[in-house]
Amino acid sequence: MRRFRSGLGISLFSLATFAPLNAHAQSGSFTLTSPMMTARSQHTATLLPNGQVLIAGGAQSTSSGTRLLDSTELYDPTTGRFTPAASMTTTRRGHAATLLPDGRILITGGYGGSDSGWGTALSTAELYDPSSDRFTKTGDLLAATGFHTAVLLATGQVLIVGGSGAGTYPNNIAMAELYDPSTGTFTSAGTYVGRDECDFCAPAVLLADGTVLFPGQYPAQLYDPDTNQFRLTGLMIDDHSTATLLLTGKVLFAGGESDFGRSASAELYDPATGAFSATGSMTARRVWHTLTLLPSGLVLSTGGETDTCGGTACSFAGTVSSAELYDPVAGVFHAISDMAVAHEGHTATLLADGRVLIAGGVTYGGIGLFGGSASVAEIYRPDVLLPAPTLLGMSDDNHAHGAIYHARTTYIAGSEDPAAAGDEIDILCTGVRSGSVILPQVAIGGRLADIVSVGVTPGVPGTQTVRVRVPTGIHAGSVRVRLTYLGRSSNAVTMAVK
Repeated sequence: MRRFRSGLGISLFSLATFAPLNAHAQSGSFTLTSPMMTARSQHTATLLPNGQVLIAGGAQSTSSGTRLLDSTELYDPTTGRFTPAASMTTTRRGHAATLLPDGRILITGGYGGSDSGWGTALSTAELYDPSSDRFTKTGDLLAATGFHTAVLLATGQVLIVGGSGAGTYPNNIAMAELYDPSTGTFTSAGTYVGRDECDFCAPAVLLADGTVLFPGQYPAQLYDPDTNQFRLTGLMIDDHSTATLLLTGKVLFAGGESDFGRSASAELYDPATGAFSATGSMTARRVWHTLTLLPSGLVLSTGGETDTCGGTACSFAGTVSSAELYDPVAGVFHAISDMAVAHEGHTATLLADGRVLIAGGVTYGGIGLFGGSASVAEIYRPDVLLPAPTLLGMSDDNHAHGAIYHARTTYIAGSEDPAAAGDEIDILCTGVRSGSVILPQVAIGGRLADIVSVGVTPGVPGTQTVRVRVPTGIHAGSVRVRLTYLGRSSNAVTMAVK
């Protein structure tokens, strides 16, 4: 007998509402949390599906030298403490960390080798399994690289683009790479015009339509996974060091470094027109800062280093503790309260509950005043907390089985009526913002599903329905389903697949 849905058949919990986009009505506050176990900069910070944050590698710099790190640690937002985790297979700084659909973390490239000095560019890669707290080697990159971007595509593969070695003179032509988690191997992707040794370059950004924007001092380029090729798009106005996708689908670039020193300029890329246009400038000149998209749609910028300018000259003025919010509706930045301490080269990670973890980095007091790497960490709390998405569960299954139905029907995709590869199913959830062009990612049995549509759930106020197509290659039986939106994972529920 088919099981069907009704308003009483599902458990509604953690219903989320969204604050209006108004930076001037928002400020938030910073408070110190427990310090990291190791002082580090140029590390990675990755939000895990269980809500903890994996801090991996980096460099520990002092006035007497630099030591590269293979150590990792975990931050638990519920306790506010860091605990040790397994060591990586090698020392790394300037590497990339990517959450895969099956919950593992892919670590790629960076600089390493010796545990002292700045190291050499790496072609090695490894995987972290949170369930076993273990790192294992995977296939090598085709080319050594660091300070690159690793982007999870809708196909489940990871695009490696940019970074050191990505383009050499005279033509700067580089080859992107794709990592396939099912085979553990890297293969060549399309060629593009790269930027070699680009420590200050903005990262590549996954756009709402599934293409990837690669910025640069040349006309920006778009990678299309369907054709495995890059093509030129608009020309950037300035050279920026940070970027983030907005809920509108546009990309914000802000701050950076030029021949005239640190920059406060900002601009937007519009995928609909392929053009860049200026937006309001930052309130401070910054480089080595962060941009973090908040669930409200506002963007948090923290720290970095700045200049003091007078007349036609600017001079390095050290690391700053200042922060600001960007309002996409008004197109302006405004200053908010300072961080507890100054950071640059740090990480800023959006947590499951809507707060942001600021960790590590280095500090300069000015020219010749190097404070070294820091272990300090702090939490930014917005005025309105918007939690991660939640998948609804069936009340008679103690929430283990998801409120997941055969599309356009009232029949549950359960053991008596499992879904097949290629079937469309409806997944009920909360926490996916209405009106956003950014689509969630849904992993079924560790594989990404194609998103068909996202909309409100008729008759169930406060919830959304995400319609997806069941991917191929999943073992029959009860499988786990998890949704990720704005980098934050939902709880896991189960559904039946045949």
